[in-house]
Amino acid sequence: MDQRVITLFHESIEAKMHAGEHLAPLIATASQMIVNALLNERKILTCGNGISAAQAQIFTASLINRFEQERPGLPALNLGADFTSQTAIASDYSYNDIFAKQIRALGQAGDLLLLLTSTGTASNLLQAISAAHDKNMSVIALTGRDGGNVAALLDSHDLELRAPLLVKARIHEVHLLSLFCLCDLIDQQLFGGY
Repeated sequence: MDQRVITLFHESIEAKMHAGEHLAPLIATASQMIVNALLNERKILTCGNGISAAQAQIFTASLINRFEQERPGLPALNLGADFTSQTAIASDYSYNDIFAKQIRALGQAGDLLLLLTSTGTASNLLQAISAAHDKNMSVIALTGRDGGNVAALLDSHDLELRAPLLVKARIHEVHLLSLFCLCDLIDQQLFGGY
């Protein structure tokens, strides 16, 4: 059992090292997109399903509250946190609309949608991208594997941060580290070092 744990740690380290070389410039660009939106008094909307939903919520909390240093809260909204709205939308319309309907109601031109997906195939995320584009919002998509249908929907104003991995656990680990990198870079650009 101990050896299995050590093997999993090594696989995680190797996955992060491999993905990090590819993702570093993209994460830097994503942080600049977010900073530009915030400096223009726009907000960040986040969403995902399952573990990706939890990671979207962690990112949102790190913006609203703080990351590593004391600073003012930053405007962010996790679309997966409002269970009442989600279930009302799913009941009256479709589960595929749970994020898109919220984006249409709350999103404004210049806002930014950050979504997470390990597979890139969930219909509710595809609908979210379409709704964001309809509202003239850019999209940052953290994906895995081949990017799935999410990658195909992104346009020239959007950015994909693809963890080029196949194992879901490794994809989620890279996504979480990428989110923490984004938080660090956002704080650095807006508030300086710590």
